[in-house]
Amino acid sequence: MSDFDVVIIGAGLSGIGAAWRLQKQRPGDTYAILEARDAIGGTWDLFRYPGVRSDSDMFTLSYPFRPWREPESMASGDKIRRYIQDTADEAGITRHIRFGTRVVSADWSSAEARWTLRAENGEVCTARFLYACAGYYSYTEGYQPDFPGLDEFRGKLVHPQFWPADLDHTGRRVVVIGSGATAVTLVPAMAAEAEHVTMLQRSPTYIAPLPSRDVIADLARRVLPPNAANRVARAKNILLSQLFYQLARKRPKQVRRFLQGTADRFLKNPGYVEEHFKPRYEPWDQRLCVIPDGDLFHSIASGRASVVTDRVDAFVPEGIRLESGRVLEADIVVSATGLSLLPVGGIRISLDGTPIEIGQQATYRGLMLSGVPNLAYCIGYVNASWTLRADLSHRYVLKLLDHLERNGLAVATPTQPSSAGRPLLDLSAGYVQRALDAFPRQGDRDPWLVRQNYLRDVVSTPRADVTRDMTFARRTAPVPDTEVVR
Repeated sequence: MSDFDVVIIGAGLSGIGAAWRLQKQRPGDTYAILEARDAIGGTWDLFRYPGVRSDSDMFTLSYPFRPWREPESMASGDKIRRYIQDTADEAGITRHIRFGTRVVSADWSSAEARWTLRAENGEVCTARFLYACAGYYSYTEGYQPDFPGLDEFRGKLVHPQFWPADLDHTGRRVVVIGSGATAVTLVPAMAAEAEHVTMLQRSPTYIAPLPSRDVIADLARRVLPPNAANRVARAKNILLSQLFYQLARKRPKQVRRFLQGTADRFLKNPGYVEEHFKPRYEPWDQRLCVIPDGDLFHSIASGRASVVTDRVDAFVPEGIRLESGRVLEADIVVSATGLSLLPVGGIRISLDGTPIEIGQQATYRGLMLSGVPNLAYCIGYVNASWTLRADLSHRYVLKLLDHLERNGLAVATPTQPSSAGRPLLDLSAGYVQRALDAFPRQGDRDPWLVRQNYLRDVVSTPRADVTRDMTFARRTAPVPDTEVVR
């Protein structure tokens, strides 16, 4: 059995970033990355549907320590996967990854001040600190509604999370159910070869077209060294995205008019925009969908794609019957109906053999759990690039580890706040609402609040007091007789 100073769960964008920071700041620490899949990349290795890409700009989604060099601001999934892989290879991180190691349980021993991790493949290891960088959704299942009549459908039903490598949609009639980020990516990508693609939505979503190339970044690259140019583009995009989010929350009517006016300029059909691109909720009550260069709107305007706003009544042999009675004929139906959320990678957590219900804990600084020692988890922002918050979390965890070492301590445990009732993820989207009870809750004061404000966090998080609402302890028993991996 191997023993490590730190075990990181997940070799995706967050896990590789955490390992890079750990190696840089604490080079003497031993660590391993336990990855359930057989490849680096996480989300960007899992999703292989047509057109898969980032919906955040790459100058903020990329690591601050390894600037984005490609020309696109919104990049394909394949390029993002290679970027993560290259980062791991160049930093010597890849050799620390144990692939095919899906962690199923983690039990904390108070006497030994160690986590014991057990994997599905039988592997067991221990660690003094556990950092879960596995995101917050299930890799093994997506959300799939129980549509009536599926057995009668003569075509093929696929879910974007499990895209068949041999699926050929050339010349086929395709219906994409959904209107979120996945759907608005799939529709224009499939429309290029399909006979026709219909996006079937229950209700409209706010959609914002952005250039696939960043003009300011291109200009900065011509006149500045690469690292400086990347910092300019990164700072500009952070500032603009945060300002737009704050404007949307404070002046929703104006932002609503702006987004609908933009759709109308592309489609030149006010009635179509009114029916299919006028959501019932306010901007940023759900995550805003971004389309590069307005590709979805261009597909609709060309006639290769269309939008239908209605509800599924049942599948029929030739396609989908809607509640209105209309039948959408389809050879392929893509169920882009959302994700199944899963906290802390779905790992069963226990303290001295007693199971912990994550949904009953409070979130400490959005990265630890009340009453749970030496465990952190990584989640991103809902209104900005995932990496922005992830990197702040990495830096905070390392600051905490430094504090433990300097003071001869072994254990750090967040103490329970007086109240914790707000949900961790403040979005009205269905996939979030379905999983609220599984996730920790927010409190009513710092450090138990999770603010969706990078500009504030980037100032406050590095200066945060790691001792606030935290109890510390020294190890009460010797380290178990395990193999220390160097």
